[in-house]
Amino acid sequence: MTPSELLALFQEFYRERKALWLRHQAVARHVGNTDFNNTYQYVTAREETQLSWLHAAIEDLGGVVPDGAAEPVIESGKGEAFVTGLMRDDAGRAATFVERWRPRIEHVRNARHRGMLRVILGETLEHQRFFDQAVAGREDLLGRRLDAGPRRGAVMSSRWVGD
Repeated sequence: MTPSELLALFQEFYRERKALWLRHQAVARHVGNTDFNNTYQYVTAREETQLSWLHAAIEDLGGVVPDGAAEPVIESGKGEAFVTGLMRDDAGRAATFVERWRPRIEHVRNARHRGMLRVILGETLEHQRFFDQAVAGREDLLGRRLDAGPRRGAVMSSRWVGD
């Protein structure tokens, strides 16, 4: 793989990864369950780190980081079934991303670059597992709570309320 081919691969990978990151941020605004929302916050933080790695790799190759994609609009819906559908869709998108990219990154000759891409795919599979577990109703995605009582309340879709 030539340096220009590697750069093009990184730029395409970056665009797709960023689109997933933006989607997860948009979906998180609809996820009221505290445990599930915390999982989305964890996922988006890891994705932001991954994007920074890709950003540095693109610039190291003398390339320009692609412009940001528009944030997706998630049509409002209500109820548990709506949120479950969003999380199920995110699990499917993660699986599709890994399936699409796994064979392509094996052609990257530079071990450091290939390793970075493998780590991103591995973490994407972890995120898929989180989404699948959330769809199944598991709330202990990031650890178990010390209190045994049920959760009350929900995460607000907007973090700032006021004037």
